[in-house]
Amino acid sequence: MMKQQAISKNNQAHDDQETTIPLNELKAIVSTVMYAAEADTLEQVLQRIAHSARELIGARYAALGVPDGRGGLLYFKVSGMSEEQIAKMPHPPVGAGLLGAIMNERQPLRLSRMRDDPRAVGFPEGHPDMTSLLGVPIQVGTQLFGMIYLTDREDGQPFSLRDQWMLESLAGYAALAIAGSQLREQGTRLTLLEERQRIGMELHDGVIQSLYALGMHIDLLRNDKHITPDKFQPVIDGLNTVIEDIRDYIMDLKAYHDTRRTVREMLRDVVSRLYVPDSIDVSVEAPERKPPFDPEDFESICLIAREAISNAMRHASASQVTIRAWQDHNNFQMVIRDDGRGFSPSNLPKQNGLGLRNIRERVRMHGGILAINSAPGQGTAITVTIPIERNFHDDTP
Repeated sequence: MMKQQAISKNNQAHDDQETTIPLNELKAIVSTVMYAAEADTLEQVLQRIAHSARELIGARYAALGVPDGRGGLLYFKVSGMSEEQIAKMPHPPVGAGLLGAIMNERQPLRLSRMRDDPRAVGFPEGHPDMTSLLGVPIQVGTQLFGMIYLTDREDGQPFSLRDQWMLESLAGYAALAIAGSQLREQGTRLTLLEERQRIGMELHDGVIQSLYALGMHIDLLRNDKHITPDKFQPVIDGLNTVIEDIRDYIMDLKAYHDTRRTVREMLRDVVSRLYVPDSIDVSVEAPERKPPFDPEDFESICLIAREAISNAMRHASASQVTIRAWQDHNNFQMVIRDDGRGFSPSNLPKQNGLGLRNIRERVRMHGGILAINSAPGQGTAITVTIPIERNFHDDTP
């Protein structure tokens, strides 16, 4: 059966005469996707993209699905529905009907009335009533990362061609954000040599983010009607910098710029990058002095704190987290304490998820000792003790 055209005649009557996306709106798209890309987990990235798509177009509902490779959906994140509405439905969508059409045909789909399309299969019991649909695939080349679905504009009008262009632009950047998040999650499952692991994390945080920003800069220039050769100079300079960074990483010559930052500054920086919700208070008690470690080693130790705080935020239902660090002549110690739900030490093997394994591995890499104290209803305290002499090489003559 031949594919039906995604744009109906009714929709065409509402299309804007001018479909060029203004530069300020492109910048807004870039900003929202960059915010989504900074989330800690893939599911958080997907949820933020769904929210951003709904707000960008002004739709009542939005969803983002990720295929499972077997004709169904691995993830399905929604925006615009309350928890009560979601609870009324017997199950989330499984990728059938119009949702499956976008997944399988990998083409945008824009309909004024979903029920009129022969591929529609209706809604399950308890599903909110929806009329119009705009959906686009999230893909790069032949690689499909997901699908964004919007239903019912808030102003009651059908989705326009301009809406479709806006959503397709967002989907292009969303593909990069999802791919980056998937790479991060896959990377944590690999057992690598210690030096290769360090370099890989630095490449992701430095080089890949730089390339991502340069790609967005180039895309913005592409839509500039008054482009001149000199506007490409910042991109050229940026690429040259990235090339030098790659060379430095490979040769292990990268100059670290945190040599003057104190322990307190670096731990506070860890907290600032986690986007802690207002419902959680995170405090840092640490000395205003340089770390007693080489910069790259202390960056790795800071990631222990990041993982512990992230676990408290996501799993412990904590309202307060405290990071306390101090040192004596022989050891550097750090305690991350939360007032969350806690758990029984006898159940620790069941709690030994990916985050805890990463903490154990980093402590082991630095020859340290890890202690975990917890009890149901009494919170959790993670204590890390790292020997200073083993991890510090003072090259001062």
